[in-house]
Amino acid sequence: MPSPDLLQQSPLIHLVDDDQAVRDSLSLLIGTVGLRVQAWADPLAFAAQFDRQAIGAIVLDVRMPGVGGLTLLGQLMEQGVDQPILILTGHGTVDMCRRAFKNGATEFLEKPVDDEVLLEALQAAVRQHVRLRAQTQADRDAQQRYAQLSPREREVLALIVQGLTNKEIGRALDLSPRTVETHRANLFSKLEAPSLAWLIRRYATLADDSGAAPAA
Repeated sequence: MPSPDLLQQSPLIHLVDDDQAVRDSLSLLIGTVGLRVQAWADPLAFAAQFDRQAIGAIVLDVRMPGVGGLTLLGQLMEQGVDQPILILTGHGTVDMCRRAFKNGATEFLEKPVDDEVLLEALQAAVRQHVRLRAQTQADRDAQQRYAQLSPREREVLALIVQGLTNKEIGRALDLSPRTVETHRANLFSKLEAPSLAWLIRRYATLADDSGAAPAA
């Protein structure tokens, strides 16, 4: 998974097309908006060697020797590649478009592609990828902090996100209000929670998944 520093890198667009003229022209175009481009003539070499950790997007041509864009799209999705993938084709059909989106494509564009349409689609894809990676990072951080809680603190957290007061939590767990308050303070500290609303928003799913039984 990416480090916070990786999220600050200039986005990288992988351009996979066997037509050198297309690669050259689109690389120049994409570079005008400050995006780095790595062009690939061979889809199999791309699949084996591209940087899967980089922030950015992938542009695949449909018709290429060795493996077609739609087939490669399906393989990348099966492998868990999270970069948004845009499909380019010079011979688009409704069925091809449907297959592309069904297989996980972010966008489906026909050649000759309008410059502004492509750039807007790529910039939107990059923003989508940045948000996805940032959320993934936040989720992993939350899981690591949650793992630091004691079993009792997890029980208290589960009841907090259900909306119970300290007294109600005490009755549910057979604890004194003072003990509940101690557990509450400890878990707020371990989770680095600035507020109750933030705690519930960030940890409600983890608390629910812990299996704590709701209070009667």
